Amino acid sequence: MRERSGLFGRLRELFAGSHEIDPRLVEDIEEVLLTSDVGAKTTQHLLGSVRDGLAKRELADTDKVWSAIRDRAAEILDLPGGGAIRDAATPTVVLMIGVNGAGKTTTIGKLATKFGEQGKRVLLVAGDTFRAAAVQQIQAWGKRIGCDVYAGKEGADPASVIFDAIGHAVTERHDVVLCDTAGRLHTKSNLMDELKKVHRSAQKVLAGAPHEVLLVVDGTTGQNALQQAHEFGQALPLSGIVLTKLDGTAKGGVVLAIAHENKLPVRYVGVGERAQDLRDFEAHEFVEALLGTND
Repeated sequence: MRERSGLFGRLRELFAGSHEIDPRLVEDIEEVLLTSDVGAKTTQHLLGSVRDGLAKRELADTDKVWSAIRDRAAEILDLPGGGAIRDAATPTVVLMIGVNGAGKTTTIGKLATKFGEQGKRVLLVAGDTFRAAAVQQIQAWGKRIGCDVYAGKEGADPASVIFDAIGHAVTERHDVVLCDTAGRLHTKSNLMDELKKVHRSAQKVLAGAPHEVLLVVDGTTGQNALQQAHEFGQALPLSGIVLTKLDGTAKGGVVLAIAHENKLPVRYVGVGERAQDLRDFEAHEFVEALLGTND
């Protein structure tokens, strides 16, 4: 998961070959963070411990500065509720939201694979009724991994489809319901209203549903991903983030910005195209994989 050209690769280059503190070090770190989609607020938060440590003469060399950055990054990402979905009810209803192209449907397929491997009975719901391709993709995943799919007619009301699907899952005793949704940016206000309606419909058919509302964001879109987290978070009670496409092309900084500014835990990270390439998020392991040690 590490990369030399991304955020953490660029940070490592600042420390390479020297253990002495350069007077410009903090400024250089700040520049790297700001140009790596970390954002101004999170950058200042990350640098706070470095500045304090330098002022108190507690950071005597670059190794200690590096460790301070790693510790603060892990602190930002280690939020309550992070990591894999826990069983909340039978069925556990998961609403997947996000813009088109972020990887919602693929993430649903990967999640279904994970649950299937745990012996759980999964129902995939084709709630993006406006794109025939989305319905077909959900059906293809169902066939590929051997789980049930609930799909309404093309153009059907998404809230009605998801309402009926959850009722079906209760009757058929599915363990997990993974609901796809539309993500049309060109009708943003309509999209948010539609998602609110879907959320209300889920609550009507099953108390406590949806038990998870996961926002899927493309890690390569930088600050745009942060904006998406803000906007979707205003419309629905998000329970976490799934960050996709961290396969060596993403800069990575937006992970920190979303967690810090929105207080949203990262739940899963997509690192490839295979069904198995969706990893449960663990803050310290993630930071270790990205930053490693200053060697």
